[in-house]
Amino acid sequence: MVSGISLKELAAELNLAPSTVSRALNDSYEISEQTKKKVLSMAEKLNYHPNPFARSLRENKSKTIAVIIPERINNFFAQVIDGIESITQEHGYHLLVYCTHEDVEREKKIVSVLLNGRADAIVMSVSSQTSDISHLRKLYDRGLPILFFDRICSEIPTTKFITNDYQSTLEATRHLIQQGCKRPAFLMLSEDISITKERHRGFLAALKEAGIEHNPEFSKVCCQKEERNIEILKELLSQENRPDGILASVEKLALATYQAAKKANVRIPEDLKVISFSNMGIAGLLNPSLTTISQPACCIGEECAKILMKKLTKVNQPDLPNEVITFPSKLTIRASTMAE
Repeated sequence: MVSGISLKELAAELNLAPSTVSRALNDSYEISEQTKKKVLSMAEKLNYHPNPFARSLRENKSKTIAVIIPERINNFFAQVIDGIESITQEHGYHLLVYCTHEDVEREKKIVSVLLNGRADAIVMSVSSQTSDISHLRKLYDRGLPILFFDRICSEIPTTKFITNDYQSTLEATRHLIQQGCKRPAFLMLSEDISITKERHRGFLAALKEAGIEHNPEFSKVCCQKEERNIEILKELLSQENRPDGILASVEKLALATYQAAKKANVRIPEDLKVISFSNMGIAGLLNPSLTTISQPACCIGEECAKILMKKLTKVNQPDLPNEVITFPSKLTIRASTMAE
């Protein structure tokens, strides 16, 4: 059996033009069914496999979608990637996943690499440090299709997928208050990113609605280092007038809260009720089980991919529409917010 036969050699065996063989292999309507069967039979006999890289060069396409995420240790981003891949692989596209590790300089380097044509489109959630967006504007100005999810860049006129951060945080904070919390705190990694602004706005609206005066020290900005966050939260929970409820805007801060509470001898949920944005499967296995606001991550990924595949696989598609598409999150109440 011949291994690694080229298209030109296959065409010679069939006594056909290479262009005819290529069209037959691609199921072109210009080629008769009889010829297609003949070509496919010989291709199988001679163990012919098309070269996807050569085809990509001819089509001036990489058949690759770049996905830029701020962190890997977050179930939400992993599930979005699964959703994207479930659609793109049906169209023969592959994913190239980059992680910024919440570092805007790393984000800029990744974008610089992608400007050289390594991907046909980009799906992105910006880092917690991203305020200057000149590098993102370069991508857009180059004409590379780009869309945002979760942490969006509102200044770039393209499609953005988000969840109902304001409303879901409003409802979650109401739940804390209904469970008896009079001094809830809000934990975040950055005050600048889009989702945090909306979540914090929902938190403050619920306090105002309940007539609770907010202590600015209870809107706590944490950092990327887990050990440091545990110390920050232990200090917060060791205060005489400490919070009696915590709403974590990301799951890593909920896990840090559990550890800090243990170190500060604060009991969950008796002394402190905890709720968090989180898509982790083990939320129900924590002790106590964690009340969560979970986002429809896989659906977001699928919708991101569908709109990109339509743009990339159909001729003369218009630019991605400048719109924000919102998905609802789900509040799942567990033991960490149960009243005594």
